[in-house]
Parts: sequence; C-alpha cells; structure tokens
Amino acid sequence: MPVVDLPLEELKTYSGTNPRPDDFNKYWEKALDEMKSINPDIDIRESDFKAPGVRCFDYFYTGVGEARIHARYIRPEDSLTGEIAPAVVSFHGYTGNAGSWMSHLAWASAGYHVWAMDCRGQGGLSEDPGGVSGNTQHGHIIRGLSDLPEKLYYRQVFLDAAQLAGLAIETEGVDPERVGARGGSQGGGLTLACAALEPRIACLTPVFPFLTDYQRAWELDLAKRAYVELVEWFRRFDPMHERDNEVFTKLGYIDVQHLAERIKGKVLMASGLMDEVCPPSSQFAAFNKITSPKALRIFPDFGHETLPGFDDIEFSFFQESLG
Repeated sequence: MPVVDLPLEELKTYSGTNPRPDDFNKYWEKALDEMKSINPDIDIRESDFKAPGVRCFDYFYTGVGEARIHARYIRPEDSLTGEIAPAVVSFHGYTGNAGSWMSHLAWASAGYHVWAMDCRGQGGLSEDPGGVSGNTQHGHIIRGLSDLPEKLYYRQVFLDAAQLAGLAIETEGVDPERVGARGGSQGGGLTLACAALEPRIACLTPVFPFLTDYQRAWELDLAKRAYVELVEWFRRFDPMHERDNEVFTKLGYIDVQHLAERIKGKVLMASGLMDEVCPPSSQFAAFNKITSPKALRIFPDFGHETLPGFDDIEFSFFQESLG
C-alpha cells in the first residue's frame, strides 16, 4: 500500500505528537463562557439569488472580539409552513470562502437548512478585527503566536464555528436534534472543533482535516503548503529552534486533536494516505481520540484532493443519521 507517512496499522494507533497545554480544558471553558456572553445581533438579508423551493439569505452575527461574521444561509420553503427540518453547517478550506449558492443547493433541495460560514479575515465577508501584538506575516496559524494564547486567531474561528452551530440549532424551523457539520481541509478541522465545542451537533463529516498535530507536520518536513508558515516563523523568529516546546505547546491550544474527545456526535471521516498537505498521521491523531461512534473511509492512492464518490457516501450518512 502506498504511503507518505506511517503504515496504516501504525496510523490506527498513533496518538499524536504536538504537546497539550496543562490548562487546555480551562482555556476552552473560559473561551466558551466568552462566546456565550455575546449578543449575536443577527442580521438576515434576503439575497437576489433565487432558486426553486428555497430562499437564500446573507446571514450576519457578532462573534468574539465584536467581529461581524458572515454566512450564506439557505432555507427550505417548507420550513415557512411550520415544518421542522434538519440542518447542516459547512466550513470551507484555508483562505477560501463560503462558496457559491449553487454549491449548497443539493443539501437545501433535499430539505436541509444550510449555513456556510466565511472564516474571519479570509476570502469571504467575515471581519477580522485583529488586535494582536507581534509579526504575523501572512499566516493565520501563527497569528497571535507572539501574544497571549487568548489572541490566537484560530481560537476565535473555532468559537465562530461553534457559535454559528448553536444559532442554527436554535433557529425556528430547525429540528435541534438533527443538525450536522461538514467540511474539508481547514473545513474538516473546523468541523471537528465545532462539534467539540457545540456538543449538540448530531453528526459530522470531516474530510482530511487541517489544524491538527502541528508538530508532526513539521517533523515530517511536510510544512510546505498549508503549514508552511510554521517553517517561515521559525526561520525568522527562532532559527535555532530554542523555543520549540514553547511554540508547539501554545499551538496545542488550537490543535483539534486535543478537542476531539469532547465530540458527542456520530463521525464519518475521510482521508487519503498520499496526503502531503495534511499528513495522514496528523489526521489520525484527531480521529483516534474521538470516543463517540465513528467510522473512517480511507483512499489509499489519493492525497489532498477530491475523493471519488465520498460526496455520495457523505450524503447517505447524513440521511441515515439525521433523516
């Protein structure tokens, strides 16, 4: 079997490399308290885009740090007549955005409420107010690395994802027991973080998740694309790696493998064993820590790319899990 990482049998027992901060749980409980204290001030604006059987909206809410976060929201017209329906919250890949209306219509036409979040400061409409000290170059993983752990960029994005899921669950016309999350790469990492921080998520489909086991990606010399900013940060600010433990421990606060044990929903994950963007071992570090019902679909000859047929498998999983 082709591999760019550990053999499959070793991947199945791999437990991760990146350190977990001692106060990890306290850190996230404090973060969730902050999130829950926010008035989301929801603003829903109907879009000019029209499609049969659904209504499309731009959905804005206030996240931590008073950032205005944007999502696309598609609502089945049946929900306007008192019918309750399942919902799915989707997350996009690194530097991208929520995507086109058309890219979400298959879910909406099947009767799901759909939210697709723009990550703050990336390619969509969500704001990133910033407010951190220290050079952040161009990267988001390292944003806040020279500041307090509470200033880490992905802390805020994880909370944005969990907050949106909570708002979706509480939306009129949504069955609160039938809400799932999905996404690939960065979206896969956010799917895991969302379900960990919003335990009412009933099912989730993370695909080759990013944002997990940072130190492993660096040790494999695969920090070249999605993780390249780690290497660049060390080259500029710690060229002799005298602060390795400090840096990777701080990154541990935003390492989704350490959040994975909090997930309550049913999980279906997909991974390609030739992935040189998000190393398979980094993905397995998170998957192996999930204690809720879970399954993994493996594509031995594929990397960080479209996994043939998984969209059909994913949709069937949601239908079976949420109805």
